[in-house]
Amino acid sequence: MAKIVGVRFRNFGKVYYFDPKNTEFQKGDGVIVETTRGVEYGTISIPNKEVDDTEIVQPLKPIIRKATEKDTEVNRKNMQKTPEAKKIAESLIEKHKLKMKLIDAEFTFDGSKVVFYFTAPTRIDFRELVKDLASAFHIRIELRQVGIRDEAKILGGIAPCGREVCCKNCMPDFKKVTIKMAKVQGLSLNPGKISGLCGRLMCCLEYENAYYADVYKKMPKIGSTVTISEGQGVVISNNMLNLTVKVKIDKGEGGLIYKDYPLSEVKFSKHNYSDEDDKLTPEEQAELKELEE
Repeated sequence: MAKIVGVRFRNFGKVYYFDPKNTEFQKGDGVIVETTRGVEYGTISIPNKEVDDTEIVQPLKPIIRKATEKDTEVNRKNMQKTPEAKKIAESLIEKHKLKMKLIDAEFTFDGSKVVFYFTAPTRIDFRELVKDLASAFHIRIELRQVGIRDEAKILGGIAPCGREVCCKNCMPDFKKVTIKMAKVQGLSLNPGKISGLCGRLMCCLEYENAYYADVYKKMPKIGSTVTISEGQGVVISNNMLNLTVKVKIDKGEGGLIYKDYPLSEVKFSKHNYSDEDDKLTPEEQAELKELEE
């Protein structure tokens, strides 16, 4: 077991493990650490704890020190410079007529470099832009292209559920999300229903996927014939949370009954599910292809 603390460098960033060096830290404490980018100011997101050695990459870099009031003030001033830096960069992007969208700017703790985050549909030749930015700021310039999911993570926003988007609020890393997850969970494959603010599949589809994938194999197939107390019927839908099955029963002479039955009261031939059962139709594939990218 190794003793670690988790440090986040931006309020939307990934959590990195560091060696606390026998110092106790509380969540929210400011700290100074050394990274591949140099000396940086971070915030404790995971207080002192022990984790299995397999969860870390050795050697762990140590926390240099708890942030002093002076360190915190330097970090605050760096953050205050961000809006003006973005305004200057946006004007220069417009001047050079570049097809790129500026997302955020970040000054390093020692003030030796400013990093601009942007999105763009294609590769951008920003050499002239970098020259102008260097002339404007007189420090090192780095332009970093990020994806559309990263854009949502940086900017944040309110998700369809009414809460702050998960990637901004509670997800240190993106998880792989697939159309198959939505299909297994019985969700509408309407892109507007299963995509987030970024226009890609909602990250929350991954949260309970293991449960749905297990229950999915225990439920009758939609459209299959099952036996219930009234005789036989056709499965219309499955409720995998309540473990109920909606069955259409033909009473003859055009009379139809739709009724929900507990899964335990529905008799059907067990299916040997395979990947073929979860494959999308060509039409679904064409419509939903971009959501996974």
